[in-house]
Amino acid sequence: MTALTAEVLLRWALRICNHRRPWQHRGPQMMIESFDRGLSHIWSTGPSHRPLAGLTIYNVRYYSQGKTYGQDVVERKQGNSIQTQSSETWPSQSRTSPDQPAKRVPFYDQLRECGSPSDVLDLAGQYTATHRRVSNCLTRCWESTKKMSEEQRRYELRIMFEHAGFEELLQRTMQDARHMRSEDLAYSLLATVKLGVSQRSRVVQTLLRVCQENLNEFDEKSLSVLASCLEHLESSPNGDALKEGVRLMIEALLPSIQNVMSLQTLMRHMGRDTPVDIKKKLERKALSLANQFTLPNSQYMITTLASMGFCSKPLLAVCSRKIAEHVHGVPFHRLVNVLRAYKELHSRDVALFTAISDYVASSIAMWNNKQLILFLSAFADLAFCPTAMLDAFAERVTKNPDALGLNDVLSVLKTYSSLNHNLQGYREPFLEGMTHVVVSYLPKMAASELLKVVYCLCLLGHFPAAPLEQLLQQETLKEISARGGRLQKVMEKKLQMVDLCLRLDRPSLPKPLTVPPEALGSPAPNDLSINPGLSMTLQSIAQEGLLQEGVMVEDLYFIDGVITQPKPLQEATGWRAPSEGEFPPPEHSQRIAVFCAPPSSFCYGTSHPRGNLAIKMRHLTVLGYTPVVVLEHELDNLSEEERTELLKTRIFPEQERPANVEQMTD
Repeated sequence: MTALTAEVLLRWALRICNHRRPWQHRGPQMMIESFDRGLSHIWSTGPSHRPLAGLTIYNVRYYSQGKTYGQDVVERKQGNSIQTQSSETWPSQSRTSPDQPAKRVPFYDQLRECGSPSDVLDLAGQYTATHRRVSNCLTRCWESTKKMSEEQRRYELRIMFEHAGFEELLQRTMQDARHMRSEDLAYSLLATVKLGVSQRSRVVQTLLRVCQENLNEFDEKSLSVLASCLEHLESSPNGDALKEGVRLMIEALLPSIQNVMSLQTLMRHMGRDTPVDIKKKLERKALSLANQFTLPNSQYMITTLASMGFCSKPLLAVCSRKIAEHVHGVPFHRLVNVLRAYKELHSRDVALFTAISDYVASSIAMWNNKQLILFLSAFADLAFCPTAMLDAFAERVTKNPDALGLNDVLSVLKTYSSLNHNLQGYREPFLEGMTHVVVSYLPKMAASELLKVVYCLCLLGHFPAAPLEQLLQQETLKEISARGGRLQKVMEKKLQMVDLCLRLDRPSLPKPLTVPPEALGSPAPNDLSINPGLSMTLQSIAQEGLLQEGVMVEDLYFIDGVITQPKPLQEATGWRAPSEGEFPPPEHSQRIAVFCAPPSSFCYGTSHPRGNLAIKMRHLTVLGYTPVVVLEHELDNLSEEERTELLKTRIFPEQERPANVEQMTD
């Protein structure tokens, strides 16, 4: 039998044996021959690979070497002597001669001292390559770059990709992958991906395939490392099959998991698409380990729940309590991530938010403006009013407003106008300081930024002349109107609010200012409807002929019902009651505007109005109305009798106060 025939038979035998392995995954497999054909001699030209910014792309040979995956297997099986020789030696030019003295410093001690990937590669060339050393070298290459600045990291990675030892290291990784322990295999894949090697390269796809075949051998730790790598892995046949296999393994290993960090990593891997019953199992497992939660575990668990899209109230309660008790030991970025996770989960915790706010306010000297602004923005997104922080930051801004950049100003004004916080003694100095910064940036502002600034200042009841005059210039308004699309509607709505504030608040300006009608656009169509429960109750408590329903004020503010009644003092001065169908004149009557508002219109945990509700109540008061706000869910959860009692108390408070209460007040 010729050598060629023997080689062909051996290939078929290996292929048949490979298909009969009981642990082999039966799902999608990598078509390695066609795969290598497009990837041979390249490393980063695939459309799905995202190279590191600033890195030059280099042609390299260590991904396929012009051979297929099956050929590599055949060559390794053909001769044990060849395999033994390649596994016991590193590149021949780096092999240590017999007459050289033995190394006294162990390999791993030297590896820990390596400060860059090139140091690791230089060290690797001096020692015999074993499966464990190959994996540890890859991991150390990645770890050595984690604490570098972005610029230094790019430089070191460029040097690494140019280093001849990196080609040898990846070649050995492919050769030794099937002989690695599960932990080394997982770390090798993680390090290779983190170093920026193309996920469609042969070395990464080989590691994915080997992990797939040996998945049953992965323990809790190895599985968690593998899951952390797969979390951000791009879609590919091998990657998708491995992800599904890991999900099945997590379900099987769940009862035996005892490490909190491993459990959290596996929970993140399960993701949002996990069935609810599996999420509940993970929740029960996490609660069983709750007594082991450290402070970092508690922070990470909250962000893990957010990544799963699973709002577990028991777990959130455990974690938030621990964070609130030790908030002084939590770094800045983790606190912000916790707040963002609560927003993503649509959950709130007043005790935790208050603890964070008070801690930051009491230690405000240790935080810079950027950090404080991120805190305030996160709280504003949660509709939570951090009173202590708002006061402390306003005091700092008053002392040095010039320290704020333009983006800082936009964010600060948006936060303070949204939360409608009463700064009391700091109000005027704070607004003057912000105005000073705004004026200094006027030449650099785009029209959209200027509109945002003026809009927020109007919500705060502050009307500086210079920004208003520049906004209302014809060139600025023309730039705003040229936007078009959905953004144009948003800007028109803000201009309508600015115009309304100028007309109703009547600020004292050097010259009268108004928004041109052509810039306001058409008013938004009134598609609001009266709350049925509120309408029925108002009809039962209002005197006949004194209730108007569905009132639109200034083409902007919708009122469910307006009750017009005589002022109490007018009754004693011979005031004439109106006839049927006639409303009392405004100067002799009290107009009570009753309307519903969602809970999101209030600062969380309080009855303090925020944003659009706050400006609506202010303007209705200017127009002579007495605003009465009713929460939507209050009406929905009450019976008809309870609704009537509630509205009577809100609308006619003087009629509901018992005599003994008045005496006690006196």
